[in-house]
Amino acid sequence: MTRIPPLLQRLLPLLALTAAAVAPGAARAAYPEQPIKMIVAYAAGGGTDIIARVLAPYIGKHLGNNASIVVINRAGAGGGIGFAELANAQPDGYTIGFINTPNVLTIPIERKVNYHWSGYDLLGNVVDDPGNFSVHNDTPVKNLAELVAYAKANPGKVSYGTTGIGSDDHLAAMMFERAAGVKLTHVPFKGAAEVHQSIVGKQIYMASMNIGEALQYEKGGSPMRNLGQMSTSRSTLAPNLPTFKEQGFDIVMASLRGVAAPKGLPPAIREQLVSAVQKAVADPEFQQKAATYFAPLRYLPPAKYDTELRETEGAFKQLWKDMPWGENK
Repeated sequence: MTRIPPLLQRLLPLLALTAAAVAPGAARAAYPEQPIKMIVAYAAGGGTDIIARVLAPYIGKHLGNNASIVVINRAGAGGGIGFAELANAQPDGYTIGFINTPNVLTIPIERKVNYHWSGYDLLGNVVDDPGNFSVHNDTPVKNLAELVAYAKANPGKVSYGTTGIGSDDHLAAMMFERAAGVKLTHVPFKGAAEVHQSIVGKQIYMASMNIGEALQYEKGGSPMRNLGQMSTSRSTLAPNLPTFKEQGFDIVMASLRGVAAPKGLPPAIREQLVSAVQKAVADPEFQQKAATYFAPLRYLPPAKYDTELRETEGAFKQLWKDMPWGENK
């Protein structure tokens, strides 16, 4: 009979456990094992923040395993702070976040940053929200023609708020200035909620913000008047509000808001997240809640989302050549 040395006897239980752990089909803890952080690159109370907080529980629901998703606001630099934090996080499935066009595309065109949209694992687009101009109800302006007349009669007095330099709000206002032959004063903020507060307080004359956000604030009793939506046709959210094109200004601008993660997710985790986002957006209960917040949903799976971002980036690179939007431009 072979005698086993005492040291080996003590090691055998540990070796058996190690072998079981690496054996094919060995049980592993199910993802996710801890809360998932969802980064929003804008201040609390804006359109992206609200849809993120509405969507997060449904992503968790469809991930299963009692998944918990915590929304974290990283506002500043037109979204650049949050976009950078998301891009440079560990690709372990425990950090996801919203990326917004055009900001995530235009900021790297305008200046050197340590992120690019291709440095994300795209999980799916959620919202496509057309642009819009809003003024306080106390102003005499009721449409774009009257806005142009007022701006020409009062040079420098029409200030407008946006979510930052290079945002869809900012680019749309620049396009409007060029088309209408007027000069407006840009005031960038950290998010739509701050723009809204400044309109209510009459600290700025006009808000350049997405129509879904504006309608949401109106529903809450905000004293705002919308002047026009920047869509190809009237949105079902605002069927009585004329488009810019109807009012003589061929300007189409919108903000895509989609979910992404740092590049390099483990394939199985990426597949789970993509599936959870798709199922969450399709969830009837989520869609009903999104409608109450005037969020115009447009789901794009990762491949189509990639194509949309690639094509849109090309258009903005050309726009930068024709009409630079930087701080001192």
